[in-house]
Amino acid sequence: MLSRFMSGSIRNLEREYSCTVRLLDDTEYTCTIQRDAKGQYLFDLICHHLNLLEKDYFGIRYVDPDKQRHWLEFSKSIGKQMKAQPPFTMCLRVKFYPPEPAALKEEITRYLVFLQIKRDLYHGRLLCKTSDAAMLAAHILQAEIGDYDPGKHPEGYSSKFQFFPKHSEKLERRIADLHKTELIGQTPETSERNFLQKAQMLETYGVDPHPCKDVSGNPAFLAFTPFGFVVLQGNKRVHFLKWNEVTKLKFEGKTFHVYANQREDEKIILTYFAPTPEACKHLWKCGVENQAFYKLEKSSQVRTVSSSNLFFKGSRFRYSGRVAKEVMEQSAKIKREPPEIHRAGLVPSRSCPSITHGPRLSSVPRTRRRAVHISIMEGLESLRDSAHSTPVRSVSHGESFMPRSRSQATDHSERTAVISDEAYSPSDSVLPTPVAEHSMELSASRQINGAPCSIEEEKESEAGTPMYGEGGEFGADGRSAQEGAGGDSTLSEVEQAVVCLQAPLGGRVAH
Repeated sequence: MLSRFMSGSIRNLEREYSCTVRLLDDTEYTCTIQRDAKGQYLFDLICHHLNLLEKDYFGIRYVDPDKQRHWLEFSKSIGKQMKAQPPFTMCLRVKFYPPEPAALKEEITRYLVFLQIKRDLYHGRLLCKTSDAAMLAAHILQAEIGDYDPGKHPEGYSSKFQFFPKHSEKLERRIADLHKTELIGQTPETSERNFLQKAQMLETYGVDPHPCKDVSGNPAFLAFTPFGFVVLQGNKRVHFLKWNEVTKLKFEGKTFHVYANQREDEKIILTYFAPTPEACKHLWKCGVENQAFYKLEKSSQVRTVSSSNLFFKGSRFRYSGRVAKEVMEQSAKIKREPPEIHRAGLVPSRSCPSITHGPRLSSVPRTRRRAVHISIMEGLESLRDSAHSTPVRSVSHGESFMPRSRSQATDHSERTAVISDEAYSPSDSVLPTPVAEHSMELSASRQINGAPCSIEEEKESEAGTPMYGEGGEFGADGRSAQEGAGGDSTLSEVEQAVVCLQAPLGGRVAH
């Protein structure tokens, strides 16, 4: 009888598993889920926890044991998608960037998108010039510490925080000047909205880069944005295809093809090579989902697509979810009292060691700057008293927003455009999505090639264990994405120089 009872208990345990999701403010949501639960169930739990209604822009990302990133498919069982053994760990991230993030209906949605873009800025996905970088960082300061107060903010206070992987003293001074003079009186909500308006105008807004190589073996980053498919090489956007121009996305093995009609008489095929077949399939699925989300008028138009020219051959995939137009129409119908947003506690983040919002204590990487280790905690101590911790409510918009024409912000008539003076090389972006340790202790870390890493990764590096993400190896030559892109680069002190938002491969950093 006892053995029968024990065996039944074990079977019950086997039907459930623990799942932890790291949110955009670096707090964690942990729950127990039935083994046959689908991804939609977990996603709905998280959205309910966040009081989030405009949820279609977000997704859950995880990393398999081979360090390949994936988006959780909501229509499928979680257990069948995960290659690792439970407990499972994942991250909530923006999956489909809103065409106009500042025009989102609810403040809670804008706040979460703000956190995502701030993360993009820090990890080098959102590349921008010095003038744009200074204003973006100043908006972050204003949103998170409030008005400048000479009694609370000593000289050089902006240097205590790191908004980008690398930046100069001149940029720090410019950030402080803007914060002191141009942003006084702005509430956190206003500063976040202005931050979003500034970010959406940049060429690399919404870019989640996939490292590849072109037919000549040159490194490139492929990405899908709200406005179309882009290819970034060096300091240029070498290709931009609007979604209505893209006709097919195909892949076979490591080879990825984009078919497009730019004019009635001009058909093109772009071919690129991913690091692995798994990375290529992930690239293809991301493209299929983005094309369906931004291009189609309604979700009933979504069709199952094949990775091959022959429908019965290769992989088949179907996007499940609402499309952008439906999401906007649904957002316009939201009529509720805006939920409170708790911007509480300046606690260091392992992923964005500038300023964060959660009560969670995480490991604090110390950054070597001007040959001196400046602890992030020192900056927090000097700013703690001035932090905005009061929940802020927004005035909801009564009108639905429609996606602006990208040409209103920048001229996309030219297919090739210079995006900066520095090469686009967001190496951190191709690292695995991080998993938070179940610890509340602050652990020290040191630099490996200038990038912060955890104690465990430091030990792995010293032991000679290779660490690389989904883009860590490109082919038989064994070169990393960092090496293929030309290695590390230094920041110029010239006023109009670009901020090199680059961090080397070498640590599992949150993104």
